[in-house]
Amino acid sequence: MNDPRQTQLRKEMKKYEKTTLALSIRQLCNTLIPLIGLWVAAYYSLSISYWLTLPLALAAGMFVVRTFIIFHDCCHGSFFANKKANDIVGIITGTITHVPYLQWKNEHSIHHATSSNLDKRGVGDLWIMTVQEYAEASSFGKLCYRLYRNPFVMFVLGPFAVFLVQYRFNRKGARRKERLNTYLMNVLIVAMYAILVLLVGWEAVLLIQLPSFYIAGALGIWLFYVQHQFEESYFEHDEQWSYVHAAVEGSSYYRLPKPLQWLTGNIGFHHVHHLSPKVPNYYLEQAHVETPPLHKATTIGIKESFLSLKVALWDEQTKRFVSFKEAKKHAIKKQRIPA
Repeated sequence: MNDPRQTQLRKEMKKYEKTTLALSIRQLCNTLIPLIGLWVAAYYSLSISYWLTLPLALAAGMFVVRTFIIFHDCCHGSFFANKKANDIVGIITGTITHVPYLQWKNEHSIHHATSSNLDKRGVGDLWIMTVQEYAEASSFGKLCYRLYRNPFVMFVLGPFAVFLVQYRFNRKGARRKERLNTYLMNVLIVAMYAILVLLVGWEAVLLIQLPSFYIAGALGIWLFYVQHQFEESYFEHDEQWSYVHAAVEGSSYYRLPKPLQWLTGNIGFHHVHHLSPKVPNYYLEQAHVETPPLHKATTIGIKESFLSLKVALWDEQTKRFVSFKEAKKHAIKKQRIPA
């Protein structure tokens, strides 16, 4: 369902779909060097006070988020012009962030091709039910969905469930190359921790890597959540679905303070990224600023983003996300209206 204006908008992104080797190398350096430096400083600080160690570990977690953005670009083939370079750096950064390279790459490409499509949910996205689907679900199904959407489950238990458990196993139907890559990355992750334990001991590894890993995982899930779960989002069935509308209306512009924007690798410009995944993270802001139609994307600040915690179900009638409470009120009101 793309009209000429939508086609033109996608064409305007072409000039930003370029990799600049110097910028990619610089980003690798200003991400991985501080990350390693913070980890080393955290280990040395253990002999002084854990209250000095903890902030260093949490700061390292923020650089793990930035490392994930590099991994993310490698999965899209947008960080380097050379495929092998993307694959190598993707495996290295995937090991650091505990994310299997080929598995995530394949699932994420499906996410981009089906985002906001009600008929193609279930791969590389969050579990979303419509109001009608929830109303027709069994009691057990409703309980599972409520637990899944609970902030404690999603942002406290979620990082451990996703990054330590889910990503350690191959997805159903994965091809041999993808399965082998997942096994390889599991071995690399174990090797990384084994070396750390031999160097500094398991207690130090646990005290530093656990908070670092947790803050990175929680923020990663939060960013993905906020970028697609907002009240006036966009969802359509396949016959009405539009790639451009899904990108510009179904993905938010998460406006962050400059330090946080830098640490999260400009991924707040998520509408630009969904419109053109080949744009490297370091050109996302420029593409947004220089393309006026993209200014119409839903803009969310930090304060407004917390309101997204109440959204739970997609209402096909009103074309917006509603809370469980709103859906219940609507159902009761509907029952009271005489046939």
